[in-house]
Amino acid sequence: MSSVEDTDHHARALLKRPSALVLAIGTANPPTEVKQSNFPDYYFKITNNEHQFDLKDKFRRICEKTAIEKRHFCLTEKVLQDNPNICRYDAPSLDARMVMMDVETPKLGYEAAMKAIEEWGRPKTQITHLIFCNSCGASMPGADSVLLDMLGLPWNTKRFMLYQVGCFAGGTVLRLAKDIAENNAGARILAVCSETFTTAFRGPCQTHIENLVGQALFGDGAGAVIVGAEPVAASVEQPIFELVSAGQYLLPDSRTNIVGNLREKGLIFSLEPDIALNIGRNIEKIMVESFGPLGVSDSWNSLFFVVHPGGRAVLDVVEKKLGLRPEKLKATRDVLKDHGNMMSACVLFIMDLVRKRSREECCRNFGEGFEWGVLFGFGPGLTVESIVLKSCPCV
Repeated sequence: MSSVEDTDHHARALLKRPSALVLAIGTANPPTEVKQSNFPDYYFKITNNEHQFDLKDKFRRICEKTAIEKRHFCLTEKVLQDNPNICRYDAPSLDARMVMMDVETPKLGYEAAMKAIEEWGRPKTQITHLIFCNSCGASMPGADSVLLDMLGLPWNTKRFMLYQVGCFAGGTVLRLAKDIAENNAGARILAVCSETFTTAFRGPCQTHIENLVGQALFGDGAGAVIVGAEPVAASVEQPIFELVSAGQYLLPDSRTNIVGNLREKGLIFSLEPDIALNIGRNIEKIMVESFGPLGVSDSWNSLFFVVHPGGRAVLDVVEKKLGLRPEKLKATRDVLKDHGNMMSACVLFIMDLVRKRSREECCRNFGEGFEWGVLFGFGPGLTVESIVLKSCPCV
């Protein structure tokens, strides 16, 4: 069989099989909201570093360049005052952090999950699988078992707990949900990404400026989706996006670009300036591999985009390398502006925003009026998760 025939056969296989569908989306944030313009003053005050004027000025400039306007946190001012070691850069504080994580992570996930379940409209007892993702935790039993109890799901619900994956894990969760839905007849998967910055919040350090970048970027949030194949009647289940295909890529020569290490002082992030550069070198190659079998080679502006907002520089390089019009990444940039980088949960927020805006504008599809789209997750490795999306017509 020729290569062209191989491609055609692969495309037909992708389009004919009963693909997984996103049937509902829910999102949630903790109530504590901090304006980015006020954050440098707040941060240096709460960490008792107001005397470091030069470092504070540097942090203010970092915050101004993020394109973030506000973020949400589980950590309140009182919690930080009661736990002063969390506010120091290198004080042992992991015990206190993990105790908070064990409570706040499933709690935030519960809020997002309930919104998704309410939109889905079917009994919770019809959920067959639960996927829970949290990039910073490490407890056993995990937050998945806590959430199962909080939701009152059946004790024989099949669970998958993903810890210590990273910002690309929003794509990982959807890839796993897709595989389960397509290989288990009648499966309905509740997939939850609940992220809090509790393990990584810490005071400034003169010799670790990359810490300030993390403090300026990350926020807390949770997203949830219901995924299944072969939906029942439209009056019962209304698909939003089809998960057509999924890929994962480990970019060469990028292993140290994003590193997270769990230590006595919490989770220590290392962020190198080459992150955006390495993504830019590879993003079009990934697009070609993802869409080639579907007959789309370079008309990237004919797609809608859900891109993990790892930072302003990452979005700028994706836009430039793919030759995208500014509106293509508007939903992504708006989530970054309103929430910061919520790690794995970000792409679920963006999916939700894309479909809501499409509905408001009476577009034929949920993908901003476009049939095909792509979701990208970026994180440690550097790892790129890609999901080809097909929007489902509004009903």
